[in-house]
Amino acid sequence: MEVFHYYPWLFPVLAFIFSLLIGSFLNVVIHRLPIMMEREWQQECSEYFSQYKIPAPEGKFNLSIPRSTCPKCKTQLRIVDNIPVLSWLFLKGKCHSCANPISARYPLVELLTAILCTMVASHFGFSYYAIALIFFTFALITATFIDLDTMLLPDQITLPLVWSGIALALFNISPVSLQDSVVGAMAGYLALWSVYWLFKLLTGKEGMGYGDFKLLAALGAWLGWQHLPMIILLSSLVGLVFGLIQLRLKQQGIDKAFPFGPYLAIAGWVSLMWGNDIMGWYFTSVLGI
Repeated sequence: MEVFHYYPWLFPVLAFIFSLLIGSFLNVVIHRLPIMMEREWQQECSEYFSQYKIPAPEGKFNLSIPRSTCPKCKTQLRIVDNIPVLSWLFLKGKCHSCANPISARYPLVELLTAILCTMVASHFGFSYYAIALIFFTFALITATFIDLDTMLLPDQITLPLVWSGIALALFNISPVSLQDSVVGAMAGYLALWSVYWLFKLLTGKEGMGYGDFKLLAALGAWLGWQHLPMIILLSSLVGLVFGLIQLRLKQQGIDKAFPFGPYLAIAGWVSLMWGNDIMGWYFTSVLGI
């Protein structure tokens, strides 16, 4: 749009405001989507294995029903309680009814969403591709926190990411060619799938989940196969560092499982923003090409 050409600062400002509001919604998705998945599995088990008399989930539960309430006193949240970041500050991090502490993660997710999306808007400038990347960032943030909470990467997030990345290439919205996008999706999935089966054959244990394969496939579809080596390397390094810190703080054994999806998401977003610069520096400064 022409207005963004004359006022280039306007797109990042609008992206900040919009993503701050969406960040509040992402908190809802992060909390409710795993519960919705669990209820769906329970419903399927109740229908297909009726001989075990598994009770079906009661009531209706989705992203909008029931209304959000305080987990302790069950008081419904007011509209004024849902203003991103500001509500948490005004309430001093407590429920207005019972003073039950409200996790600081809610405003942090909102701020993180706003900051990362503003960086995307500033880095790429206004375009349909930049708008798509903002929604791509929404999906990565949601997948990250769900995986941290539940060790799950929902198909409801990863599979649409794969197909949307390919669709953007198909309709020439993305700078990634259709061939690179498709190859990236295939190579991303097969790379971790191969590691999974090799590890399982050698140890008899499962080293990661299928959601990790799909997330890397999505990153390959959005960024192209050329970014996959960097993403795998960065995610492995970040995962190693944070994994050791987590094991140290929680005093867990080295065989204790921890989610790998967040590290893939971090590496993918970094590669999106600065991947070409990093690869250019590596080839010229390190390899001398």
